[in-house]
Amino acid sequence: MKKELYFGFAIMAMILIGVAIAMPAPSEMTDGHLGLLMLSLVVVAIMLGFPTAFTLMGMGVIFTYFAYDGNIQKTLDLMVQSTYKVMTNDVLISVPLFVFMGYLVERANLIEKLFKSLHLAMARLPGALGVATLVTCAIFATATGIVGAVVTLMGLLAMPSMLKAGYDTKMAAGAITAGGCLGILIPPSVLLIVYGATAGVSVVQLYAGALFPGLMLTTMYIAYIIIRAKINPKSAPPLSEEERRVPLSPVLDSLKRTYGSSRAVSALVNGLKGRREGNLTGGQVAGQLFVAMIPAIFAAFILGLVYSSLTAPKEAEFDTSGLVSFGSGYESSGSSNYDFGLEEPAGAETTESVEAPALAEPPAEEEAVAEAESTPAPTTFWIWLMAIVAVLGYYYSRLSFERLEVFKMLLTSFFPLAILIGAVLGSIVMGLATPSEAAALGAFGGLLLAAGYRQLSFPVLRESAFLTSKTTAMVCWLFVGSSIFSAAFALLGGQELVETWVLSLGLTPIEFLLLSQVIIFLLGWPLEWTEIIVIFMPIFIPLLPYFDVDPLFFGLLVALNLQTAFLSPPVAMAAFYLKGVSPPGVTLNQIFMGMIPFMFIQIFAMFVLYVFPQIGMWLPSVLYR
Repeated sequence: MKKELYFGFAIMAMILIGVAIAMPAPSEMTDGHLGLLMLSLVVVAIMLGFPTAFTLMGMGVIFTYFAYDGNIQKTLDLMVQSTYKVMTNDVLISVPLFVFMGYLVERANLIEKLFKSLHLAMARLPGALGVATLVTCAIFATATGIVGAVVTLMGLLAMPSMLKAGYDTKMAAGAITAGGCLGILIPPSVLLIVYGATAGVSVVQLYAGALFPGLMLTTMYIAYIIIRAKINPKSAPPLSEEERRVPLSPVLDSLKRTYGSSRAVSALVNGLKGRREGNLTGGQVAGQLFVAMIPAIFAAFILGLVYSSLTAPKEAEFDTSGLVSFGSGYESSGSSNYDFGLEEPAGAETTESVEAPALAEPPAEEEAVAEAESTPAPTTFWIWLMAIVAVLGYYYSRLSFERLEVFKMLLTSFFPLAILIGAVLGSIVMGLATPSEAAALGAFGGLLLAAGYRQLSFPVLRESAFLTSKTTAMVCWLFVGSSIFSAAFALLGGQELVETWVLSLGLTPIEFLLLSQVIIFLLGWPLEWTEIIVIFMPIFIPLLPYFDVDPLFFGLLVALNLQTAFLSPPVAMAAFYLKGVSPPGVTLNQIFMGMIPFMFIQIFAMFVLYVFPQIGMWLPSVLYR
């Protein structure tokens, strides 16, 4: 029998023994104890391999039947009401749209171009292949949100390249699995949608809050790879000259042979107005020069927008002190001969009409109108302008033909994905669209991306739609099962029993957060993140007000913590995804050992987020509060 099975059976035995010890005698058992028994049986049943959604529904219905003393009508009513409540949750509309976007982006075959261009762009960094792998995983996982797809594709693409370059097997496996899991943290993430719908937290605020923690975790991964490669170059050897060589396009190759200059911009300018070899036309040279100048054009465009907003004239201010509000001098007593059925107040004897006072004369002096004057740009803007000009000057002084070719590769692989992600996240974070509307925008962008790379066909659409329906059905059934289970757990008094026990411990907020995160970390060993969210979050969330913990901040900690659910044995799905596509010499134990350093980095990232909560809370507080 495999070690993983022994480990799983040992955990199940510990759960059952613990329940048997904690439970009172059957004659003394209350409904609350039945709720805890139901929770334990659900965990054991899921570990035995029963489908999570139907296990939750089945246990919920059975124990609800016990709670209602065998009343079938009330049991079925609760089941129908719980299901209806889930199906009317409009937050879940974004799930199929984001999943559809992910499957379309996956089938656009961008990942190979993205990985190649990134590892050439980062060739001078220590551990360049590992860094390129992590950045590719982070970008692709953000665009797709599908951990299995990212780990599988990167296992096929990056694992052989890193092993061929002499990378340590454990380090290569850890980089791929950890990078592939970033998609459940960095928005747009399905995990955040599920948590938001479960905890009643705004998905928009969760997306804004998770942005910087996700970037922080990615930076920590990259720093670990670079530091380890610097300390032990044998674990991540630098790229050879052959691997760094970039084949030039015919236009750039002709210009390089003609002018022999290492500076691409000067050669392109000379080629535009000077001699050219062969059939090279001025239009071709101008096109390459335009591509080279895109960073400068983009910087000028952004700076122009910022300058215009900073120096925009203020609206004219009018002096309204002499104006009288319309009807302010109107008195209803006798101003009209019509009777509207309202009785006059006692003592109102005057029946003569009273003339309304004349409108106040405007002041003799002309109204003061503040002229619209342009506001000068602040000094900070000019400092930023000079800094950007200096950076661009350095960039163009170092821009060789090879680097220009790498930039062109990034332009066709990295920037389309960056624009798609930026459009989706920007529209959500800036309040221009709801998550559902932004997801629809992302799905349409995925269609355009697949069409732009000539991968859009009826079989691709059919397969993407089928996989989207399958994933969406799984998520919705999980929510239905979770709703029925949570209703049964609350009906039995399990939630009240848990709250009473936790509050009796006299924990401080720090101790409560430590306890809850340790429990979630341990649950990540036998369970997946979906099961942890839908089963245990409804238990933790009602406890947060007692300890003055913001559900948004708690959700960010949980999202960081649940990275470990894909990296912790025995149900480390990322390891099994990678093992399925790895070369024959790679063992499962090597993959597990490679993931351990990244698990410690995740724990350290949680500690940093707790000590500096503004990493996650600053952006939502600025945008929405």
